[in-house]
Amino acid sequence: MPMSNTQHGGSSEVRRKQLLFRCQRRGFKELDLIFGAFVSEHLNRLSDGELDQLDALLNVPDDDVYAWLRGHEPVPARHVTTLFGKLKSICNRKSPAWNV
Repeated sequence: MPMSNTQHGGSSEVRRKQLLFRCQRRGFKELDLIFGAFVSEHLNRLSDGELDQLDALLNVPDDDVYAWLRGHEPVPARHVTTLFGKLKSICNRKSPAWNV
């Protein structure tokens, strides 16, 4: 499991800013939009455990995460979380506003 910034003496605010940056700049346009919309809505309310889950997802190859979000591949058990469900719900919107 990833070690949080707070475990290294950093603040939760700094960690959230780093995750925000990483979510918006994965380098895969669709995921940048999906993750960006997700963090715009949820980042400030995520627990430390959910921040760990988000960090873990950001370390997965883009093609894998995109396939899971679109339902083209099964999601590995370690990533079947409430956080992933919230992220996937961004994709399931009838009129996605990914560029929030």
